[in-house]
Amino acid sequence: MACARVPLDEQQVTEPGPLGKERTLPALHPERAEDRCFVPYKPPPEEASPAEVEEFLERAKFITEDLEWLLALPHDKFWCQVVFDESLQRCLDSYLYHAPRGLDLAALPSSPAVADTQRSVHKAVFLTFLRMATHKESKERFITPAVFGEIIYENFLFDIPKILDLCVLFGKGNSQLLHKMIENVFTQQPSYYSDLDETVPTVLQVFDTILDKCGLQCEGAAAMEPMKLNAHKQPTAMTMSQQDLADLIAYLCDSTTTIHAFLDIFPAACSSFYSHGFISRLTSFYETAVPDLEKAVRKRNFDHKSLQDDLWKRLSHSCRKMVEMTHLLLHHTCLQPILEGRENMQTSSEELLQHFTSFLPEKRFLSDYDEQFPIADDISLLQQALPVIDETRTSYLLQGVESAWDSVGRRKPQIQSKTSSSLLSNQGAVGGATAAAASGGFKAPEVREPEGAEAMLEVPRKGNNGAVCPVSGAELESLLSCIRDLLPDLGEGFLLACLQEYDYNSELVINNILEDRLAPNLDKLDRAMPRPVKEELPSVLNNRSNVFDDDEFDVFRRDQVDMSRIWKGRRKGESAKELLNDKQHIEDQRARYQAYETVVDEVIIEPGDSSSAAYDLDDYDDEYDDTYDMNQVGANDLDGDTLLNRRPFTIPQVLRKGKVEEEEEGEEEQEDDTLQNNTNRDQFVQDPALLRERAEARRAAMQQRKGIRPERPSNVAGRPKGQGQTLETFLDRRKKEANKSRVSNHNRRTMADRKRNKGMIPS
Repeated sequence: MACARVPLDEQQVTEPGPLGKERTLPALHPERAEDRCFVPYKPPPEEASPAEVEEFLERAKFITEDLEWLLALPHDKFWCQVVFDESLQRCLDSYLYHAPRGLDLAALPSSPAVADTQRSVHKAVFLTFLRMATHKESKERFITPAVFGEIIYENFLFDIPKILDLCVLFGKGNSQLLHKMIENVFTQQPSYYSDLDETVPTVLQVFDTILDKCGLQCEGAAAMEPMKLNAHKQPTAMTMSQQDLADLIAYLCDSTTTIHAFLDIFPAACSSFYSHGFISRLTSFYETAVPDLEKAVRKRNFDHKSLQDDLWKRLSHSCRKMVEMTHLLLHHTCLQPILEGRENMQTSSEELLQHFTSFLPEKRFLSDYDEQFPIADDISLLQQALPVIDETRTSYLLQGVESAWDSVGRRKPQIQSKTSSSLLSNQGAVGGATAAAASGGFKAPEVREPEGAEAMLEVPRKGNNGAVCPVSGAELESLLSCIRDLLPDLGEGFLLACLQEYDYNSELVINNILEDRLAPNLDKLDRAMPRPVKEELPSVLNNRSNVFDDDEFDVFRRDQVDMSRIWKGRRKGESAKELLNDKQHIEDQRARYQAYETVVDEVIIEPGDSSSAAYDLDDYDDEYDDTYDMNQVGANDLDGDTLLNRRPFTIPQVLRKGKVEEEEEGEEEQEDDTLQNNTNRDQFVQDPALLRERAEARRAAMQQRKGIRPERPSNVAGRPKGQGQTLETFLDRRKKEANKSRVSNHNRRTMADRKRNKGMIPS
């Protein structure tokens, strides 16, 4: 057996040999590995035929059982199997190569069995790689760090392509574990840093390949080579086949998503990408290729609309990831030293401003970058950290950003901008906030960036409990499953409350639960709280209110309805004449109105008739004369008589002395022309000039009372010819010329000629 507190690479074990004789072997020896064949992985079938689904389920079951068996092995047996079993490495490599990525999950069959099996395989593969990247499991089970680094490097247990695939496959929901795993691999084997430096030029070659396939000019040495005369013209994005265009966009989407996931999970790699000029190459590629690809996806005629939608979704996702990659590189290489207050703050700020200046010619990229990460926020952060920055330079950058928005024909959204200096990882956020607090400077608020499909569609959706949440139902179930795999004793209701509190960030929830740093309102909850039952909405029919409720045709409350009363259009066998002659409604109302026909002038009451009591209530004698009763008619009325109110009091003509004075000023103005003594009543009509003069006098008096300035009289005649004209004459003539078209008889002859020319009037 292995000795305690001795690393695995130095342990010796004694076990029986093939002939039964005991022998001593190193703990890591090929003969100690079990003879077990691990089958390679194949992705779920796209066309869910029963045979293919059954084959996938059976193969995935074998893989899951084998990996669970491997994980259950002791420490020494596990490493013997990992190092010396080639079929295991082929199985793990096949999963990293064929496993569906984030945007490929929508194309998978919706069978629950397939989804559960795929999830089981996914979990088993991740736990296997996690154990392979751990050199110390406990105080008794560990490997010497130097030997561990040599084992994983020489046996190709990890390499840069594998690490990239691990990040893109398992990054969502497991970024902290992946960060620790990759950091341990790079720490124990520094040779991976040199491998990463050699990998970056290959990554840059991806952009050149895409530009070459699109027939666009690419940068670098290939761009300087002259084209051969006999070389065929490269197809463009508009002329290549639909399958080639789909493959090209899928290649771009997979590459950008993978690189972004790696840089996001392992920020230490940003320096390697930054040193190779990755930012300038990426922005140049974005400005050159993205508009061409977008134009092809928008304007080409595809066989299926779903293909066009899928390509547009992948291209939009790629654009977002390229912008986020640029921000990650700038943040971890330029902004991070400024936030932490390092010695090279001035150099980092200068490099950041130089990069922003280099973005100015790339109008499309600059506008998209500023939309997600406003440059104004970064410049404001620099001005707070380093007040010595030239304001002229920063103003020039901000004007360039506004010019970029105008040049692309888009309008900058007027929303509260997110601070671009917010940190994308928890460690970076804590470090930056601590440094800012220690330096007594500014504070950089944390902003959670959406990932994956959430970054594509930032539309609030409703969860299972009816509350609005930023993730879909399937994503919420995935987050719950991810947390419960690590913390199975917690209830789903408690986990839902934690996710809602921490903006559905499963990593933050797991970290705070393990470190016992939950919010006070979450500490008070029962950790075994079950999931709340979804409230069913009441039926609309039970709450509706209508004027026709409970009538004879209410089918919602009546089981039996007289269908003979219901017909469509005119009733069969019914004519308009019969309909008009039908007086049934009159017969129905006849009895009601007959009661009003009986008028009794005198009722004879028989003695002893009991019905006569109704006529004794009002014993009124029509022949009674009430002229001289004590009722004083009109005694209590007002003094004003209605007859006097109708006509005003007038002095009799006999009692009048002199002329009658005018009563009101308004009547004097109205009767001025007719009540003068000097008026000759025999003339038929008065002098028009006199009437105009009086009307003008009344108009002037009215304008004077109201304070209206009288209009200046028009003078278009002016002085005689040769004596010159005044300014008023010129203005009056211009006014007449401009307004003479409003006169009804203007251009009468011209319009008549026009009608005659068009044939409206016979010549």
